[in-house]
Amino acid sequence: MTEEDLTQLSETIIQFYEKLFSWEQGIAKNTGLSPQQNHTIEIVGSDGPLRMKPLAKKLSVTMGSLTVMIDRLEKTGYVCRQKDPKDGRGFNIMLTDKGEAVHKEHHAYHLKLAEDIISLLDPKEASNFLKTLRKINRTI
Repeated sequence: MTEEDLTQLSETIIQFYEKLFSWEQGIAKNTGLSPQQNHTIEIVGSDGPLRMKPLAKKLSVTMGSLTVMIDRLEKTGYVCRQKDPKDGRGFNIMLTDKGEAVHKEHHAYHLKLAEDIISLLDPKEASNFLKTLRKINRTI
């Protein structure tokens, strides 16, 4: 790949990121939650109750940042901490009914976005796109 190709790829990645970020900001604006808070709710809703450390890893944030966010989400009624039945010293983060409602709505937006993207591709391109995104996500 030439330097010009790499420059174009870099610019295209940035453009895609900016469009995706803008889309997420628009969705978050409707809920009053930040994109990061919505993603926390999305992960807990999709993966079920999670301990703090695995949740921080999935979000790529520090434990300190996650603690502040979970405190806010708990205070506003979206999540709760429940003692881990396997390890009484720790807590699982779980969605409340209010958090579950936000999760369902946000997840529906994500599915719609995925449908919109896939509709632009033929089946082989769609399959390759998914494989490529998974490969990139495993690596970075």
